[in-house]
Amino acid sequence: MESSSGLMGTISAEDRRFLRRALELGRRGWGHVQPNPLVGCVLVKDGQVVGEGWHREFGGPHAEVVALGIAGSDAGGATAYVSLEPCRHQGKTPPCAQALSAAGITRVLFGAADPGEQSGGGGQALREMGLEVVGPLLTPREAQRENPGFFRKDGRPWVALKLAISLDGKISSRSGQRTPISGAESGEEVHRLRAGFDAILVGSHTARVDDPLLTVRGDIIPAVPPRRVILDTTGKVSPASSVLEPGGGPVIFLTSGASSSAWRDGVRARGGSVVEVPAGRGGVSLSSALEVLRLDGARTILCEGGGVLGAGLLHAGLVDRLYLIVAPRLIGPEGVPALPLEKAPAPAGPRSSDWEQIGEPRRVGNDTWITLEPGGA
Repeated sequence: MESSSGLMGTISAEDRRFLRRALELGRRGWGHVQPNPLVGCVLVKDGQVVGEGWHREFGGPHAEVVALGIAGSDAGGATAYVSLEPCRHQGKTPPCAQALSAAGITRVLFGAADPGEQSGGGGQALREMGLEVVGPLLTPREAQRENPGFFRKDGRPWVALKLAISLDGKISSRSGQRTPISGAESGEEVHRLRAGFDAILVGSHTARVDDPLLTVRGDIIPAVPPRRVILDTTGKVSPASSVLEPGGGPVIFLTSGASSSAWRDGVRARGGSVVEVPAGRGGVSLSSALEVLRLDGARTILCEGGGVLGAGLLHAGLVDRLYLIVAPRLIGPEGVPALPLEKAPAPAGPRSSDWEQIGEPRRVGNDTWITLEPGGA
């Protein structure tokens, strides 16, 4: 989050610090709360934190209720810092706006406005109850970074592209050969990342060469396992592939009219779904494929390759975030480039110079993770 350039600059340094803490707490719900948003709450009285909480699991207590329970009677006269506008409706849990008021909270600062038709408007409800309310304090872009699927407004999912590359920009030592690029620590981080997405997407070449499970393995057990999606234009991925093993989210093959009925029957016999998508340049239409997934309920998608699919998404302007995992190794001139741009259509998305780095590069094991988003988004 870039608070220094956003609306948070209009409040005091102390307010910014506690609101940042609320945002950090909310991120602890990653993988556990979807399709609900990540939300954190900090209660402060006389400069001291008296209660903290975050939304821990879908259907469980909201962050404000957890923090109020910890604060107890100390909540009276306190200020609440909440990363998302407190809800005002009765859903799976009671309205948080009412709970804050009933506990004696006198001031509320919130980061993002709740876009929900029923849940939104909590800030105004609190004002009408006599509380001082400041917010929203995040720009729309900052808010979407925290909860991309929750704030998605157009007709396609929010798409992140993950690429593990060598120092010389390669993803494999040669075509058709599986080449581990990043280290074990990055592998663990990728599983953590997967847990918060609605779908994991790969192309048919990656599915055949790597034979991935596309499941989430690690410390986080997602509330809803992400869909496993393979873009397979002509039906080249074997129905015996690992991705069709049980134990993960639903498996969806997006294909064209060129795939055979025998192949489709084989996929379905192992529990997978096959959806025909309109043709595009060199395969299925990527925009149509994303539309199909959005209609299926996928609001966020993590694309894990390969290079041709990644290049196609980038050139079509369909990538909202880029995770680059740079490993400290060289592959050499015979290696496969990360983005074979000569196979992609003319660019419709941002040029490389238009991409903006989000946060600082971070070390994960021996690898360097860099996060980028389209500039001016």
